[in-house]
Parts: sequence; C-alpha cells; structure tokens
Amino acid sequence: MKNDPIADIQSSPDWRNMPVNRVGIRDLRHPMIFEDFTPSRGLSRQSTIARFEMLVDLPKNVKGTHMSRFVEILNEDDTVLSVASIPYWLETIVSRLNAKYGHLQVDFPYFVKKLAPVSKAASLMDYDVSIRGILENNQCYTFVSVVVPVTSLCPCSKEIADYGAHNQRSHVTVTVRATPTLSLMEIIQLVESKASSDLYGILKRTDEKAVTERAYDNPKFVEDMVRDVATSLAQIESVLGYKISSENFESIHNHSAFAEIDKLWQEEDSLKKAHLREAAVF
Repeated sequence: MKNDPIADIQSSPDWRNMPVNRVGIRDLRHPMIFEDFTPSRGLSRQSTIARFEMLVDLPKNVKGTHMSRFVEILNEDDTVLSVASIPYWLETIVSRLNAKYGHLQVDFPYFVKKLAPVSKAASLMDYDVSIRGILENNQCYTFVSVVVPVTSLCPCSKEIADYGAHNQRSHVTVTVRATPTLSLMEIIQLVESKASSDLYGILKRTDEKAVTERAYDNPKFVEDMVRDVATSLAQIESVLGYKISSENFESIHNHSAFAEIDKLWQEEDSLKKAHLREAAVF
C-alpha cells in the first residue's frame, strides 16, 4: 500500500488576496496554574480552570491557520500563567503559527482566603479575572481586569434618614494596563480598602455587627468609589493606565447606579487606543 502524504489544505495558496486580521480559537476550557507575587505573601500559586482565546493574523496568500497548534501549546506542559509571562505566551503563539500579530485572553475565577473581622472564621472569596495580551509590531501590551464585589452605603440616605441608611452590594471593575510586576492581590486589596466595607464568605453575628457598622461609618457614592480607587492606582508604578467602573445594585431602586473613570491611555497614546478598540479588545 502506497503511503501518500496527507494534503495540508490550510497551507495552500488563497486567490482572494484578502488578509485576515484575527483568526484562532475561542472558549477553550483548560486547567492552569496562576502565579501572583506580593511582598507580604511572596509567590502564591493557585490551580484553576480558565477559558482561553488565542488569535493570530493570517497573510492574504494563505488559505487557513493551523487551529490545532493553539491547543498543542496548552497541552505540551503544565499551563502556568502570570502577568509577567504574558509576553512569553504571545511570542510562543506567533512563532508557532508563523504570524506577526498575537492575541491571548484568559478568563478565570481567582480565590482569596479571608478571615472574618472579629471571629476570624476563614472562608474563600472569588473574583472574576481576565488577563489579555496583544503582540504587534514587536511590542507587547498586557491588560488585567478584575471584578471586586464590595458593600456600598449611601451617604445621602445616612444624612437624611432617622433610622439607618440603605446599602447594597456593588461590583467594582478595574482594568489596568500592566507591567510584568503587577500584583493581582494588591489590586483586589486596594479596591476593597476603598469600599464602605469588603465582603466575606462567612460572617458570625459579631462579624455582621462589625461590617454593618464599618459600612455605616464609611458611606460611599459610586462617584466616590471610582475617584478613590483611581487616586490610589495612579500611585502604583506597575500600573501604566487604568479604567475603573463601579455599579451599585440598588436596594431601594429597580435600577443600578454607575460611574466610570477611563485613563487607560494617555492623550499621546490615542492612536494605540483607537487601534486596540478596533481590535475588539475593549
């Protein structure tokens, strides 16, 4: 029996003379280990399940990309990812796919052990994290987004009510343009410190009293939240730019309150900002 070579249709020429800006795989679930470093905790490693999006460009004269190579990259060894390793992953992707442009997005839950303020009962809090990287023209851009759930108490309600004040759970979403030294844990702790109160998985009665009173003593509008977080983020050297939004799921309205500050790019970076938005990154 003759062993004829199997045709490589993807690498065959294409006659339409039309390059493809982004092509690859989306919504691939894969186990990984996430590494984060803070001076107080040192290096922490956490196993999780992530959803991967991996894209490259395709020249006008090539019919298709080799989709299996994306999956091969993840399966060659343990998938260990950190903010600092994003450039390495992008360089691996574009090298393996013979591309000039690379895009990587990894979405995963991140868990932090927290101790209740009085009883010290231990529980886990979960945070939705998205890490995105783009490699283009030999330059890498890394973005880290995290959704931090907190408590907010209304300053106006506290001022005018004879009994208590309304409060609600809020989501503060922070997206930063990051250097390799960015600490995810540092960002989470910063946001929680600016809220009326942070959240816990377990609260005993003494803890519930403590967090309720803490929130009452520290009222915040959504405007206060984004301004306070922005003021502190601007002082962190590993943050090159930031976008912060705060959404209050109002307890006395059937709608949310929302505020946002967008300083992800400086004015001189306007062309890069426009190009990356066109690339459906944000």
